Amino acid sequence: MGTAERIQDNEIGDVRRALGGFLRARRERVAPEQVGLTGGGRRRVRGLRREELAQLAGISVDYYVRLEQGRAVQPSPEVLDALAGALRLDAAERRHLVTLADVRRKSAPSGEVSPLLQQILDGLTRFPAFATNHRLDVVAWNALGAELAGGLAAPARRDLNQARYLFLDPASRAVFPDWEERAAESAGLLRASTGRYPDDAELAALIGELSDRSTDFQRIWATGEVVMCAKGQKQLRHPEAGLLLLDYETLHVPAGPGEIGLVVHVFGSVDGDQDALARLAAVTAK
Repeated sequence: MGTAERIQDNEIGDVRRALGGFLRARRERVAPEQVGLTGGGRRRVRGLRREELAQLAGISVDYYVRLEQGRAVQPSPEVLDALAGALRLDAAERRHLVTLADVRRKSAPSGEVSPLLQQILDGLTRFPAFATNHRLDVVAWNALGAELAGGLAAPARRDLNQARYLFLDPASRAVFPDWEERAAESAGLLRASTGRYPDDAELAALIGELSDRSTDFQRIWATGEVVMCAKGQKQLRHPEAGLLLLDYETLHVPAGPGEIGLVVHVFGSVDGDQDALARLAAVTAK
């Protein structure tokens, strides 16, 4: 069985294994000294032992083992909160843990772009913007956004899936000087999506393809990191406009009550390169 098959069998479609795998990956990340425990001589496992984590979370070792092995389901909110605290999870990881513990199956959103959303993107004439779905397919953009992200409007220039572009197209490393960070971000976003939509066959196929074709994806995926879209700064290199340091915000377009549909990425220059947008606009206007 290949790596892609193992990833799909163990982490996508089987919420019990996904929960156990996430707990195990996070447990291995926490050093005993980080939580006030003594490392104590040679240890056979990385990070915390199962019994140490169970003690820190205030649950029985047997129950924790059953959670990690996928033999226990739907832990209470109190147990999840205790495990999140013991594992020192950040906000994105806590949300992912809660999502994995919810055994209700959710249908993946269609990701359709409404005419109004496209009008809004086109109306942002001063700001590069594009929209992605939960699989990181770029499904809509404006003129500046298309040029900024490496030629979205010209299919021959790049794959419209952000993860496939990052991991399988060498040209992405020229566009993103901080490629390792962007690659880790995309893998973390895909992991979060697998928790929300474990039955999404297209998502499973994408992760399988990336696992088969990219050793970088295998390496990064194995870390178990989870990422939620937020805000910050990104560097992008344009062949004519040069190196661009831009601020960005992510705006969520709901698919339904409580469900994320599309994510709109909007770029500006508040604390970043003040001339970046002008240089990009000049190139786009040619």
